[in-house]
Amino acid sequence: MAQSAVGDPVSPAAKSNPYPAYAHLRATQPIHCVVLPNGRRRWLITRYADAERALCDPRLVKARPVDDLPDEVRPLVTSLISTDPPDHTRLRALVRKAFSPRLVERLRPRIQQIADELLDAVMPAGRMDLIDDYALPLPIMVIAELLGVASADSAQFRAWSNAFVADEPFSIGEPVPAWRRTALGEFSDYLRALFECKRADPQDDLVTGLVLAREAGDALSGDELLSTVAVLIVAGHETTVNLIGNGMRALLAHPDQLRSLIRDPRLIASAVEELLRYTGPSETTTFRYAGTDLQYNGVTIPQGDQVVIVLASANRDETRFARADQLDVTRTGNHHLGFGKGIHFCLGASLARIEGQIAISRLIHRMPDLRPAIPLDKLRWRPSMIMRGLPVLFTTR
Repeated sequence: MAQSAVGDPVSPAAKSNPYPAYAHLRATQPIHCVVLPNGRRRWLITRYADAERALCDPRLVKARPVDDLPDEVRPLVTSLISTDPPDHTRLRALVRKAFSPRLVERLRPRIQQIADELLDAVMPAGRMDLIDDYALPLPIMVIAELLGVASADSAQFRAWSNAFVADEPFSIGEPVPAWRRTALGEFSDYLRALFECKRADPQDDLVTGLVLAREAGDALSGDELLSTVAVLIVAGHETTVNLIGNGMRALLAHPDQLRSLIRDPRLIASAVEELLRYTGPSETTTFRYAGTDLQYNGVTIPQGDQVVIVLASANRDETRFARADQLDVTRTGNHHLGFGKGIHFCLGASLARIEGQIAISRLIHRMPDLRPAIPLDKLRWRPSMIMRGLPVLFTTR
């Protein structure tokens, strides 16, 4: 069994700078086993080639037993991110049209309007928390409008989202803390009330469409409706919040790259792809489980063991990316895995890309002299195994 002194580099304690540990694993133990406190095994896949293969491997399954979960959590684990075909295929078909690149492109003027309104609100003060004042409200407002959720309710989304992704996802054999059960119970209650409102007063929005699909037959079970909308709310803003926050932190830490982007705004598309690679919003994938004994890179992963694909490591693999540890906003041919690959490729990738491009380009256009208000090395990362993001990023002009 492959283990080493690096321990568990995807744990919250290793969040500030896991990249040296990832490089060590890629060089010495690319398929790395971590034995969890409950005695179960978690396998980390760290090289790009292995990660790309694993993301498309149908023998790595997402479904897991739910009978060990508390009542508040059980209905929330039958969504797109935790099911396999044919259920996954059916659920994805119900929502993918709303996130097609063509339809998402139509949102560009509204996204830019939201970005400018948020910047209008903070520019007179000359200081802001880039996360709470900008990176967080922008995607929450966009996904709320797309889903048909009252924007006044969006203040609760962050707390519920934290309960969804904090520390690590719901692991077999691990107890779910009381605070998470309470928050997720509140989230479920909110969604059930929302569904009743949509049944009584249908609107032209995605939640109404899913509710009506549920009413029309067996397209969605009650739990699938609940978990699908919950994941759309959480994933619909989490990825973009972290893309904007992580991206601006990286640009502020690399002023030459920031200046290049300010001088040539046409670089914004390649810059966002590079930020997704260099400091992407997802540290790892959600859990997969070996559906049978698997061989990866000469290592046997036993059936039933937990598998985590470390996207942050694969995207820094020096055998796949030249100067992998360098930020280069002009990089081309950037086939990063920031949004995954295969049937679980991020449904909202097109939306996140457009939001990231607009948010960063409008910010540096209107505040080209933006700088961090505190040293960047003093910032603390959120304690989530899956998501990589900052809770705060204070800036000044």
